[in-house]
Parts: sequence; C-alpha cells; structure tokens
Amino acid sequence: MKKTSKTIRRKGGAVTIDEVASHAGVSPMTVSRVVNGHAGVRDANRERVMRSVRELGYRPNLAASSLAAAQHTCIALIYTNPSSSYLRELLVGALRGSARAAAQLVIATWDGLDDKASRTAAKQLANSVAGVILPPPLCESKAIVSEFLQAGVPVVSIASGHFGDTLSCVRIDDHCASRDVVSHLIERGHTRIGYITGDPNQTASAHRWQGYRDALADAGIAYDDTLVQPGYFTYRSGLDAAERLLALRRPPSAIFASNDDMASAVVSVAHRRGLDVPRDLSVVGFDDTSAATMVWPELTTVHQPVAAMADTAIDILLREIRRGAATRVVVNRVLPHQLVQRSSVADGPVFKAKVRNGTPR
Repeated sequence: MKKTSKTIRRKGGAVTIDEVASHAGVSPMTVSRVVNGHAGVRDANRERVMRSVRELGYRPNLAASSLAAAQHTCIALIYTNPSSSYLRELLVGALRGSARAAAQLVIATWDGLDDKASRTAAKQLANSVAGVILPPPLCESKAIVSEFLQAGVPVVSIASGHFGDTLSCVRIDDHCASRDVVSHLIERGHTRIGYITGDPNQTASAHRWQGYRDALADAGIAYDDTLVQPGYFTYRSGLDAAERLLALRRPPSAIFASNDDMASAVVSVAHRRGLDVPRDLSVVGFDDTSAATMVWPELTTVHQPVAAMADTAIDILLREIRRGAATRVVVNRVLPHQLVQRSSVADGPVFKAKVRNGTPR
C-alpha cells in the first residue's frame, strides 16, 4: 500500500506553525526559531523546516512577529535638565511611539551627574537596554554616545545640530528656522533686533545664532554684537539677558530669544519696566511649547515638533534594533518647522515712521 504523502496541503485557511512543525517532525519552537533567523538550530532540522515551509506554502505572520519582538524590546530615554515644557513634549512623543510599537520604555534622568558618572551610568544601562534615545545636551557628548555604541547599543539623537555617520538623528533645520524668525521681524519693520543665544553646549544653539546673523546680512543690516546676549535655555538666563538688552542706550525694538522660556522672561522684564508688548517691544520665542501660550500676550514662535521628533526617534530606533549591527543604516531625519504668529509682534519703527509720514503700509 502506498504511503500517503505528508506534502499534501490542508484545504482552506492559512497554514499554521503547528502544521509546519508536524510536517517537519520538530517542535513549533524550532520552526519559530528557523523562520525568525535565530541561531541554535541544527542544520538538519533547519533544512527540514525550510523544506516543509516551501512545500506547505507557509507564510509567517510578520506583523505578529514584529509585535512580539517589540514586547521584549527595552529602550531608554535619558534626559538632563530640560525646561519643564520641553520635557513634557518629549515624554508625550516617546510614550506615544513606544506604546504604538508595544516596546518597553525606560525613562532616566541624569541631572547632577558629571562626565565620569555619566559614562559609568551609560556602561551600566547598556547591559539592560536594546537602544537609547538621547535629547540634548546628552546627545552632544561623544563620550556618552561612544559608551553605548561600543557596547553595540544603537543610539538615536533628538534635536541635535550635529549629524555624523555614527548615530541617527531626528531634528529640524535650526538655521533655517532662526532665519525665518528674523526675516519676519525685518519684514514687520524692525532693524534693531536683540538676540538671546541658546546654551553653548548644544550645537543647535550655534545654528540658530548663525541664522540670526544671516537674516540680518540678507537685509543689509549690520551685525551689532551689543544686541546679542548669552542665554542657557532657562527662564533665569532670559531675565538677565533681557535686563541687559533693555538697559542699552539704544534698546532693540524687538527681541528674539532662542526658546520660549527665555522669551517669556523677556515679556516679564518688559512689563516690569513699564513697556507694552508688542507696542513698545516685540518678542519672539522658539519651540512652541506650552510656555508660549502661558504668557500675555501669547508668543509668536517657531513650532519645533518635539513630540513628533521623539515619536519618530522611537520608530527609527526600533528599526535599527531589528536590523542588527551588521546592516545598520544611519538616518538623518529633518522634520518641518513652522513660524506660528500670535500677539507678541507689532510693526517696528520703520513702518510706524511710514504711517506717521502719511504713507501707510
């Protein structure tokens, strides 16, 4: 009597992993390891499984496999000393991205850690996570980044002004965004524009400062070093910088601060000095965090999609983890920014003079 061949496919419905296992004479776990490319399976068993996969026409559920893999993937978001409004946006995006992918998210703060302590923390964390998200200023630290990369842990940076060939990043074009802000102020008739810089330990700060300078040059306005004051992305530094700018013999008619926290501080100083914003002083921020709408008047600012950047960073990181080190692709993702116009900017002296002289805009 002729044996019934085991190569007969079952009628109707998708072939299951159990049927492949029965056909190959192995366990379902062995089939799973083979189709997912895992090591630790004998060559003979691997060949039997692949033969059964072909004969039965088995198609693995890749979506389910990806989801199962993500559920066992632990990634870390590490931050240090951001503004509270910026941190909120960062966490919203990271939590949204990790929840969508069913990945485990570890959130760690390294406030107060010096370089040595940060490197030690990176070495320890590298043993328990599959990937890391680093916002500034941590993503600017070559020592910290190298600790993770040497341990084989992929890193994705957020909002860094530096892009290289070692780690992926998600950012906006800070230079272009800053240039857009200053060009907008110039179009409104401002020619004496104060600027409060960002923290010098972040490369994005340098790009924003250069955008300020380039916009002035485009309009034929000479750069004046007295109109530029240092800031550190903190409300306190914004207060100090605004006091210095508004104490000048010829104060600016507009001030552009490198983030919303510092711009909010400028509004506070202006009010304390009896100045009306925007009639006497126009103020512009950067980021479009909740701080921009918690002051009066609400701030004109650059919308930096921080939450979307964090969400995108999670997606890029999970793809890198799944690819593995041998096929890793470094990604430079630039998201669009937007100038959001609110109530903190009015026409500058140039247009006001035209109106007084009987030539309205």
